[in-house]
Amino acid sequence: MRIMLVEDDRPLAEALTTLLGQSGYAVDTVHDGASAEVLGASERFDLVILDLNLPEKDGLSVLRAMRARSDDAAVMILTARGAPEERVRGLNLGADDYLTKPFDVTEFEARVRSLLRRKAGLRASTLTVGDVTFDLISRRLTTPAGGIDLPARELALLELLFTRAGRVVSKETIVQSLTSLDDSLSDNAIEQYVSRLRRRLSPHGVVLRTARGIGYYIDKAASA
Repeated sequence: MRIMLVEDDRPLAEALTTLLGQSGYAVDTVHDGASAEVLGASERFDLVILDLNLPEKDGLSVLRAMRARSDDAAVMILTARGAPEERVRGLNLGADDYLTKPFDVTEFEARVRSLLRRKAGLRASTLTVGDVTFDLISRRLTTPAGGIDLPARELALLELLFTRAGRVVSKETIVQSLTSLDDSLSDNAIEQYVSRLRRRLSPHGVVLRTARGIGYYIDKAASA
């Protein structure tokens, strides 16, 4: 999943970028409203985390411009403005969530996961294919034999495939979802991640198939 973080407090922005990156999210970070508007108009994001007190253009103006161009990315407002009228204004302009500073990191992570689940159109908190269950809240994989631990990038790829189980996920979508503008992901690297996931999942009734020349998909028919 790809996230744009718009935060002018640079130490906070750096900390949140690191936190989200460690969870396998691709994060592009900007520090003013004008840059956020340019980046948002040229790139696709699943979630925008948006401060309100920004240089050059305030966060509500950025949000208004997003919705005016039919940008359907989920938006979490992250701000020190906590008055009820501020919350109402942000939500009325199209924000999906509103978290005030200072905040608890675990709550922040939970809200991010919740917004990304809703963006993917998922109602259940767990997805099961074969003998493997993926908990979208804890982002943990379990089997009857126990849990499966994955590196962050493999976990992000598997989450993308699980949330689209039965549908082909193109290589282009994988690159867009798993990388920021400062990152890259070659076809060879994707194939390596897929190969590792196949080895981990095949003993548990999960088949990760290749749609030649297009991408990859998890076949629900392989359920044990």
